[in-house]
Amino acid sequence: MNLILLGAPGAGKGTQAEVISDKLGIPQISTGNILREAVKNGTDMGVKAKGFMESGALVPDEVVIGILKDRIAEDDCKNGFILDGFPRTVPQAEALETMGVNIDKVISLEVADETIQGRLSGRRVCEKCGASYHVEFNPPKTEGICDKCGGNAVQRKDDAPETVIERLRTYHEQTAPLADFYDKKGKLVKVQGQDEVKATSELVLKAVNA
Repeated sequence: MNLILLGAPGAGKGTQAEVISDKLGIPQISTGNILREAVKNGTDMGVKAKGFMESGALVPDEVVIGILKDRIAEDDCKNGFILDGFPRTVPQAEALETMGVNIDKVISLEVADETIQGRLSGRRVCEKCGASYHVEFNPPKTEGICDKCGGNAVQRKDDAPETVIERLRTYHEQTAPLADFYDKKGKLVKVQGQDEVKATSELVLKAVNA
């Protein structure tokens, strides 16, 4: 089964992609990861992408999709894959279709903006070991100090309230229209995000198998 996982930043897409990957035995494909891998391996598309990345320019959709097509042609994708982070816009979704990438189902994680703002702005990450905390739901034993290594647990720039609001604005403007795009094709399934990750996972797996 070929899947796309949609959801605003902070909706828990990455976690749910891992859950589906483990359950169905299909790979989770992140565009950032496959871009870096293609560049490292020096593939034809990777060489093209490298030129754009080194100049600070956005990698064009056709190059990203070319790298994606190379990736999903690999053996571990023969039973399906999960796209996480692509497409981000309707033109990218249309380009996927044009290049013959078939998508069976699109799962949209629905989480209110206010909930996401609370999740992200309360997150703290250890500068030293990368351990993650939340000031309300999972605080370190000593405020600002990592339980695991004693490093500083800080708020990342990406999680600052003003940055989160801007990231959500961009998502609603550019990526949210994908829900309508796939809904019209009869491929969209909406899943309401729950307070407990496990409860969300159960709903996601139910939607995948429906």
